[in-house]
Amino acid sequence: MAIVAIAAFAWTRAQRHRGGSSSMGEGLVSREPELEREIEQLRQRIAVLERIAIEERGGDRLAREIEALRD
Repeated sequence: MAIVAIAAFAWTRAQRHRGGSSSMGEGLVSREPELEREIEQLRQRIAVLERIAIEERGGDRLAREIEALRD
């Protein structure tokens, strides 16, 4: 069973590096704009949650901690 998993992983990786077409890869390319929109929406939600957390905890220390995590 482990050999099959390793072989499948190696084959998938080789296809990706060779530029071979894979239905999964093609599906991701066609969904790229949708995925980019979703990522942007998630970033906006995170920003809102950060603002809520900062307002509720008194702000300055937590704001510095959040900014430090971004670096």
